[in-house]
Amino acid sequence: QVELVESGGGLVQAGDSLRLSCAASGLTFSNYAMRWFRQAPGKEREVVAAISSSAAITYYEDSVRGRFTISRDNAKNTVYLQMNSLKPEDTAVYYCAARLYSGNSYLGLLSRQISYWGQGTQVTVSS
Repeated sequence: QVELVESGGGLVQAGDSLRLSCAASGLTFSNYAMRWFRQAPGKEREVVAAISSSAAITYYEDSVRGRFTISRDNAKNTVYLQMNSLKPEDTAVYYCAARLYSGNSYLGLLSRQISYWGQGTQVTVSS
């Protein structure tokens, strides 16, 4: 049984930092590209960042580039999202997702196909 379990969310003030973690089990983690999505109330879910299975390539949505960093530790089956200089507009439920893909193309990294989703963790940034 595959599980993706996010942690690290919380309530912070604008300008603060948070680090989200997503621990995976039940799969061969190093075969999966990983993504962080977020969904704010009344908005569609959007991809925030993505990282290939070997961490060779990463992707960031424009509004977080330079503030957020995605990383992974394949020995710990965990992907991270370091979020700095948080803004109120970053408030959302953050989800991690896994896609069975071990290549290094952006087309593959950002394919709409998702194999597994986590349950989400709430991030709230107050002004």
